[in-house]
Amino acid sequence: MSRYLFDNADAQSPGRFSALETCYDPVSRRELELTGLAPGWRCLEVGGGGGSLGDWLGERVGPDGEVTITDIDPRWARQGPQRPPHVRLLRHDIVADPLPTAHYDLIHARLVLLHLPERLPVLDRLVTALRPGGSLLLEEFDCGWTPVLAATTEAAALFERVVTALHTQLEKAGADPLWGRRVLGAMARAGLTDLTATTHAESWPGGSPGIDLHRVNIEQTADRLRADGIADPELTAFRALLQDPAFVVNSYPLISARGRRPGTDPESAR
Repeated sequence: MSRYLFDNADAQSPGRFSALETCYDPVSRRELELTGLAPGWRCLEVGGGGGSLGDWLGERVGPDGEVTITDIDPRWARQGPQRPPHVRLLRHDIVADPLPTAHYDLIHARLVLLHLPERLPVLDRLVTALRPGGSLLLEEFDCGWTPVLAATTEAAALFERVVTALHTQLEKAGADPLWGRRVLGAMARAGLTDLTATTHAESWPGGSPGIDLHRVNIEQTADRLRADGIADPELTAFRALLQDPAFVVNSYPLISARGRRPGTDPESAR
């Protein structure tokens, strides 16, 4: 059974991946470029979801590089044209399955460790898998800051009540909704250097691709929310609210934290 509240086996998963890719892929690509990403690099994309960023990394590192896209359930990764030989898709549990040691020039994970009760041991494993001088980019939400920007008092109260209940479910599943604000400090304690972080947030009006993330999350967890006291009329009103262009909420802030494993790798000049 999946450890995740948002089980990838659920039919809502493609909608979640689509919303995330539309809103956050441009941010992630920009942050990945800032690592110095270059042809010939060996890259690991953890929790690759729909595969969009892993495929993009494959284009950037070229045939002399290597990209491994992993997911605990990779069924939703784009099939499309066949991936080139230097890009592979792998079913892999980042908590339990092995990783090579001192192998990767770049490791990226977006919205993965937030969901893992074992996030700190996993962070240590990712650091060990980096070559000396290699870069780790972790991108995580801070779910504690999603202010309603335009709405009636009643609509704002409804949104906050339902989303707070969702965050409670995340915590029950072992996730840390505030992990985004803790990740840079955790990376420092894991021994990384040259640490920096940026935060991306934007407004999401009703009916926009971003706000659809709230819809798929609520639909996937509706039974749990009902069990915790969110009534069906509230869920119906919440879904309607997300389609109202007069309703505007701040996006989940995405904190992109970068760091390097200390040392130099004799192969770095390859």
